[in-house]
Amino acid sequence: MKTTKAAKSTPVKPVAKKAAKKAAQKATAASGKATGVAKKATATIKKAAASKKAAPAKTVAKKAAPAKTAASKKAAPAKTVAKKVAPAQAAPKKAIVESHAALVRRARRINRELAEVYPYAHPELDFENPFQLVIATVLSAQTTDLRVNQTTPGLFAKYPTPEDLAAANPEEVEEILRPTGFFRAKTKSVIGLSKALAEDFGGEVPGRLEDLVKLPGVGRKTAFVVLGNAFGRPGITVDTHFGRLVRRWQWTDETDPDKVEAAVGALFPKSEWTMLSHHVIFHGRRICHARKPACGACPIAPLCPAYGEGETDPEKARKLLKYEKGGFPGQRLNPPQSYLDAGGIPAPPLGAG
Repeated sequence: MKTTKAAKSTPVKPVAKKAAKKAAQKATAASGKATGVAKKATATIKKAAASKKAAPAKTVAKKAAPAKTAASKKAAPAKTVAKKVAPAQAAPKKAIVESHAALVRRARRINRELAEVYPYAHPELDFENPFQLVIATVLSAQTTDLRVNQTTPGLFAKYPTPEDLAAANPEEVEEILRPTGFFRAKTKSVIGLSKALAEDFGGEVPGRLEDLVKLPGVGRKTAFVVLGNAFGRPGITVDTHFGRLVRRWQWTDETDPDKVEAAVGALFPKSEWTMLSHHVIFHGRRICHARKPACGACPIAPLCPAYGEGETDPEKARKLLKYEKGGFPGQRLNPPQSYLDAGGIPAPPLGAG
């Protein structure tokens, strides 16, 4: 009986051992996984801890950056001040809103003020007769009146009449006119103009606008110079100075010379047109310059909407004045006596030191 029980019980032990072994293996695998998870968790914690330790360094860097920003903020106002100061020398043009009647009053007051400043205003081209004036005016394109005045004495000494100049050798005329620039085109114009005068007008300069503008090289500007100063017939001369100033004064915003002439002419009696032209051109050459207007020395500053475009300091502005206003020679070799009486100085002849 004992032997039978032993035989029956012996197979149970290997099964239990196998089960125990499998359980042990599972427990080992589970513990291994747990260990792996624990290792990963530990690594994650270490990384987090490392990042937390590193973070203050970035924060410090960020906190340190404002120190530079503060310095830049302190430095910034200097640039801002510079930007604010600059416009004082070139203030934007103030738009004037005024009725037509108010514009007429302001424009005429400006002309009256200029008449007091330039009572000796005159055409700044030397001439003795209408022929010399029309030739000199044609030659004044793209050059100064001074250069023309220094050149025409030699021209008129050799060719005193339209007939003489009409028959001239072009090469000889070109050589005389060389100092005025564009001498070939100007030679063609003055010889053609002289031929037209000799053939169509009996050698005389016509006194009508419609006849003058038919002559080679003669436009409305040249025609009005001749009509106003050689024939005493009113006309507005729209040269670069005139156009620049009337736009600065907001008499008109037109740029086409014919439209400027019409717009400005409507503001004044016709009898004032010629002297108005002289006053404005004189002022443009002496004080209200294109690039550096002497605003601080301008007698009509309170009436000018463009005040501040140029130098406003009186002492600095006085140094910008030209011709007799600045104590320098004028443009005419033979100026009117009234100009000399006012302190004007004659221009030197060509080649004078």
